[in-house]
Amino acid sequence: MKLRIKKLDIFILKSFLLLFAGTFFICLFIFMMQFLWRYVDEMVGKGLEISVLAQFFFYSALTLIPLSLPLAILLAALMTFGNFGERYELLSMKAAGIPLLRIIWPLVIFCTFLGCTSFYFQNVIAPEAKLKLLTLLVSMKQTSPELDIPEGVFYSDIDGYNIYVKKKDKETGIMKDVLIYNFSDGFENAHIIWSSEGKMEMTADKKHLYLHLYNGEQFENLKSQTISSKNVPYRRESFREKHIMIEFDGGFDMVDGSYLSDRSDSKDMAAIDRSIDSLSYRADSIGRSMYTQIKAQTYKPTRIAKKDSILLAENRLPATINTDSLFNTYTLAQKNDVLTNVTQTIGRLADDWDLKGKQMKDTDKKIRSHLTDWHQKFTLSLSCLIFFFIGASLGAIIRKGGLGLPVVISVIIFILYYIIDSGSTRVAKSGEMNMILGVWMSTLVLAPIGAFFTYKSNKDSIVFNLEMYLNFFRWLFGLRSSRHIYKKEVIINDPEYTRIYSQLDTLSKECQAYLSNHPLGSAPNYYRIFTNDGPDNAIANISELLEKTISELANTKDRYLLNQLNNYPILSTQAHKSPSDHRWLNILLGIFVPIGLFFYFRIWLFGRRLEKDLKNITETNNNIQEIIKNKYI
Repeated sequence: MKLRIKKLDIFILKSFLLLFAGTFFICLFIFMMQFLWRYVDEMVGKGLEISVLAQFFFYSALTLIPLSLPLAILLAALMTFGNFGERYELLSMKAAGIPLLRIIWPLVIFCTFLGCTSFYFQNVIAPEAKLKLLTLLVSMKQTSPELDIPEGVFYSDIDGYNIYVKKKDKETGIMKDVLIYNFSDGFENAHIIWSSEGKMEMTADKKHLYLHLYNGEQFENLKSQTISSKNVPYRRESFREKHIMIEFDGGFDMVDGSYLSDRSDSKDMAAIDRSIDSLSYRADSIGRSMYTQIKAQTYKPTRIAKKDSILLAENRLPATINTDSLFNTYTLAQKNDVLTNVTQTIGRLADDWDLKGKQMKDTDKKIRSHLTDWHQKFTLSLSCLIFFFIGASLGAIIRKGGLGLPVVISVIIFILYYIIDSGSTRVAKSGEMNMILGVWMSTLVLAPIGAFFTYKSNKDSIVFNLEMYLNFFRWLFGLRSSRHIYKKEVIINDPEYTRIYSQLDTLSKECQAYLSNHPLGSAPNYYRIFTNDGPDNAIANISELLEKTISELANTKDRYLLNQLNNYPILSTQAHKSPSDHRWLNILLGIFVPIGLFFYFRIWLFGRRLEKDLKNITETNNNIQEIIKNKYI
């Protein structure tokens, strides 16, 4: 037995690993292409070397591995257990007495290992790779574009020069009808060169452009040109061959990216903790400084003259001074000076507090950003395990393998996860939501879903049966289907019309008796609804007798009778009485008043519907009795 289980574990691991390897590289490639699309403008047209592009793809792959792992696990789990279900291998395992939790146990251990690997990448490798990637991107942005002079337009990407080429041979690189404006000495001292042919190349160090010009002329001013200048002498030179060196830095230089190390996504957990401590200390220092300054400015004691203090001591002046009365004693010029000083003081205080407030907000934002990245190292690692349980259980339920339905479901689930995670994290970073709740929101949403699907698949419960959900909503909103009785091709026994006639009399009397004893049209008693647990035997008997009568009359060949049978309603024997057959559940629903009110009005409507149904039964009975009396009795 142990050897068979061990072989089964190896078989499951092999099946999963083969699919996981393929899905992981596919997911990583997709994320890398999406990442490349964001920065394609920084790379195109700059003549970057293969080594630089290789570094870009390598560092971007390292940073995207933790994001690719959950989606790859989800897709591989869906495909693996979908294949097992489609080939009836999962059914054979369960038939052998092996529960689903035991089947997935080796994969749970492997996905836990992948989660730990994801955490290691995020905490050790990804921060360093992120820093190098950001440095590389900044260096790419500062790299000059590759020199590619178009035809028929002025090219001005070289500082101090405008170059016009009428036609260019792409195979030989020969340029025809070249016009060069040199503004390096100022716009008023431009040097103009024209040549019939020319060729351009970059020096080995990629620091200069080397121009070879043939059969042309050069024009330049001999003195500085001013506004008052009328005649400016210039020099004209004709040449058969001329060589020009132009400064143009077209090489790639790596910048110093040490300033990027302050970003929270380029730090490990220990560095994030140290940064949070320093930022918190800084915020506390700014807060204490603001408190001290505001207190000193707000509660600054007012000095009074010596004679006034003597008068106050002798109680010849009131202890409190009316400032409005004092202000009214001032002259117009003194009032203007006082108001100007107060306005300037309040303005300075407002500007100072606004600046300190922005510093506090910026510091708090950095703290929230560091805390978010600290928690995300756990949430993204834990998502590997959550996605496995969702994928394995859904694969076992759906039982469809391949790249069709599993890919669609995986993309939908991952998009749901990404929307919840990115949205709640953004709100948490802004301070509008509790930071821990915002970062862990996606986990709190998907973990119960994974547990529910795992429980259902382990119990072989029906989850994606559309009819089951339709029946639930029919029950919830009181929807019901109509009768559809057709003429039978073969009838063994004809109906006993005489007995059925008297049976219809009995059915009509029971309906009338129920209507007289039960005021179904009036509002029911709230307490009685939610303390009821027994069945309504009277309606149950009416329903049973009605179905028995319909079953017997369905053997008739009379089309008029069959049409009348379709007028009978399908009775609900419990919907008008209480929400459930369980007393404790009824009491629980009644305690929660909003839910209780919904079921109260629902039962009231069902009671009114039952009243119409009983009247309809009585009327239909009379019609059928009239047909039987005229034709068969």
